[in-house]
This record gives sequence, C-alpha cells and structure tokens, in this order.
Amino acid sequence: MKRFFLTGILIFISVFSFAQSFGFGDEEEGENSSFEIIFGGEISVGPTLYINDLKNLEENELFSIGDFISAYTTLEISGANAQGFIAFNLSYSAFEEFKIEHDPLYPPSILDEVWLKGYFGKFTLGAGLMKLRWGRMYSPGPLDVVNPLDYTDLTSLTEPMDMKIARPMIHASLKTGDFSNIEAVFLPNFAPHRFAMAGRWMPEQLSNITSYVRQEIGAYISQTLPPFFIPPELLSMLENSQDSFQNYFFNALFPDTSTSDFFQAGLRFNTVIGSCDFGLQYFYGNCFRPSVLLNENGIDDFIVSGGTSGAPFNIEYSRYHQIGIDYSQVLFSFTLRAEAAIFITSDLDGSNGNVKNPFVSWALGFDRDIFAGINLNLQCNETIRLFNDRIIDDSTLDCEAGTEMTSTRLILRLSKNFLRDKLETTLVGIYDIEDNGFCFLPSIAWIINDVRIQIAAGFFAGDENSELGYYRDNTYVKLKMVYSF
Repeated sequence: MKRFFLTGILIFISVFSFAQSFGFGDEEEGENSSFEIIFGGEISVGPTLYINDLKNLEENELFSIGDFISAYTTLEISGANAQGFIAFNLSYSAFEEFKIEHDPLYPPSILDEVWLKGYFGKFTLGAGLMKLRWGRMYSPGPLDVVNPLDYTDLTSLTEPMDMKIARPMIHASLKTGDFSNIEAVFLPNFAPHRFAMAGRWMPEQLSNITSYVRQEIGAYISQTLPPFFIPPELLSMLENSQDSFQNYFFNALFPDTSTSDFFQAGLRFNTVIGSCDFGLQYFYGNCFRPSVLLNENGIDDFIVSGGTSGAPFNIEYSRYHQIGIDYSQVLFSFTLRAEAAIFITSDLDGSNGNVKNPFVSWALGFDRDIFAGINLNLQCNETIRLFNDRIIDDSTLDCEAGTEMTSTRLILRLSKNFLRDKLETTLVGIYDIEDNGFCFLPSIAWIINDVRIQIAAGFFAGDENSELGYYRDNTYVKLKMVYSF
C-alpha cells in the first residue's frame, strides 16, 4: 500500500507539470507562465480529557499520544492553466493507521485531499480525491450529498468541512454567464458515513446490532451444536474482546460498495437573480446511513458458515434520485439560507421493507449580528418520510420499523470576539426534537499572531437512547495550542 501511495504522489506532480507545460492557453501565455507554490498548514499540541476517565485512572488512560499531537500540511501549485493541491494529515493516529491494512472504502487518513484541475476558458475540469460542498447551509443540509462525513470522533462536530471525507471523483464546471454556472460530478463508487465500529464513539444502533448477534450466537452454540461444529475463527472472536467481534461481524455483513455498481453522479446549476442566489440540483446516489432488516432465519447459516453465507441482518444503502433547490439572500440584515429536496427511492409505494421509503428533506436558517457584537446562526433541518402509514412495526419485515415519520434537528451557534478579535468565544448547541437528545459545545480561543490557544468542551445529554444522548458519558475538555504557517 505504501508503494502505491508514494507512486500516486509522484504521478500527481508529474501530471501537473505536463498539464502546465502543455499550455492550454495561447502560446505566448504558456511560454511566460510560471509556477506559484504555496505551502501551509498547522501544528497542534494538547490533550483531550474525558471526564469519566478521570474517575478511574487505574483502568483508563489519561490521554494518548495520538490525541496530544497532530499536524496538517497543504501544498498548492498553481499556474496559468492548471492547479494542483495536496493535503496531508500528519497526526500520530494517521501514521499508525498507515502501518496497517485500512478500510478500502476510504483513503488512508494520512492523505486528506489530492486533486488536479485544468482551466480551459469558461470550462474547468478536475479529478482526484476531492471534498465538494453543494448547497448553501452553514451546517450540512439536504443538498450536501457528495462527500460522506467522519463520525468516528465527535469532538470535531463543530467543523463540518473537517469531518468531510475526500472521495475519488471527476468534477467539471462551465460558466454560462457572468453569475451562472453548471457543475457535473461523477464518483466511481460509494462510501457511507464513517462511524466508529468500537470504542466510546460507536453509535447505539451498531452497538445494539452486535450485542444482539453475539447473544444469539452464544445461545445457538450452547443449545444447538457442540462447539467443535462452530468455525474456529468465530469462536475465537466470541472469546476475545467486544471490539474484535464487532470488527469481524461488520466486515462479514456490510455490503461491498467499492465496485462500479455503486457509482454516483450529479448535476447542479447556480445563478443569481437580483439579490438572490439560486441553485437547482439532481443527484443519483445512496443514503449515507444503512437500512437494516432483521433476518432471524439467516443466523444459523451465518454461524455454521463462519460468516461466509447467511446473515442475521440484511444491510443495504438505499439508492435514490434526488431533485433539490436552494436559495440565499441578504434581507433586512439577515442572511437567509434555505434548501429543499425530494429523495425518490425504489420503494415507490412504501411496501418494500428492505428499502427506505421516499422522503422529503428541507433546511432553513439565518445568521445575523443581534446585539453587543454577538453573531447568531440558527438552522433547522428536517426529514419527512412519505407513505408513512405503510410502515410495518416489525423489524423483521421493515427496516424503518420503530422510527418516527419526521426527524428534526436544531443547530444554534453564538459567537463573539473581544479585544480586537484576539479573543474568540463560541457556543454551539444541537437539539434533536423527536428523540430528545442534545449537546453543548463551547469554546474560547486566544489568538496571538500565528498562535492560537484554545479550550473547547463537549456536553452530551438527553434520552439515553437518543443519537446524541447516548454519548452522555463522553463529556470532554480539549486543550490545545495551534501554530499556523
């Protein structure tokens, strides 16, 4: 893997040099053009402390070296007709992951982005591992569907762009007027949101699935078969830690979405009409969160085969056609933003329990300075399931059994600067209405030229079965000093 990684970097530099020297502009411009190289990044030092871990230091690590040191570097090479960009995550944890076999669906954590763009007058063509933002909301909205998000560490929840995972894609853009353009994107395969498969940030849904399967397998072994009939690998996983079993289980059950069968593509049109920005969008893709249907009859085959056939759950990522629209405008000192989209899945009448029903998703938000220099940003996201009356309240027959018709999230962000912008204070609050889970994420930062000293915290609360309230024991305080260059 390392050999291919380094080879890819060399190819990137070589292709950029070729693209620039080829001279897509006129001959005189190509002869007189020169490279511009910009190197930048940041180095961050400081621990993340989890309050619950401090109660029992004999069993818990105070903090790891991976939490204490991180670095991020970028290299941008620009010319008259081409631009190349590469970004590295040089943290300790990224180097540790690079030593072992990583999930093929995602690029190695050490490589954050790498892409090359060529400029041909009004037409731009780019390709590589890219992060693309579609839509106009401050936080992710229903139209921002190109890149999955990384939820393996929720201490980064206030930085949506940092959570984006770069995907291999081809992206093209054509200017159709002074304030209009058309974009097209093609992704050769699909990767879902990335969740922790073990540890403190593992979601409740995944934890419940593995607990159920582990319990069923244990009962099957004790009541049905002598142990020597059970595949040794499966027995070994059961005897080892919960983390080992979860890794084995998910590798066996989750579908392989790295093939061309899971290609994705989209078109987007942006324009300005008067004082309003408008966008229209079509995207053909997959839901980032899986549909899970309990299959009680499949667990026997799964056990006996050692995970090679049969499955206690049918897991898939529902295909959809998305049609969406977005808008933004400054009105009476309010910067208004709105998005709305319909997601048309193959379950057009709501009767296919393996596939999510079609749904509508919208987002509405604004930001404004309210008083005393305080900036308020408020956003509401909601998803509404169609054909809800046809949902069967049985997890063996319908993957959406037991879920609400609507899912509504409120996101509040308050910020204020002091001492000529040297002191920054921010408070982010997130509240999920239906499942009654919420979190508060305050931070304060002191900026001295290129150095930033920051204290941030995260508090999770609400219903213990809610998406956010499930992490109520993960209250943390993050202390760090950052040098930017």
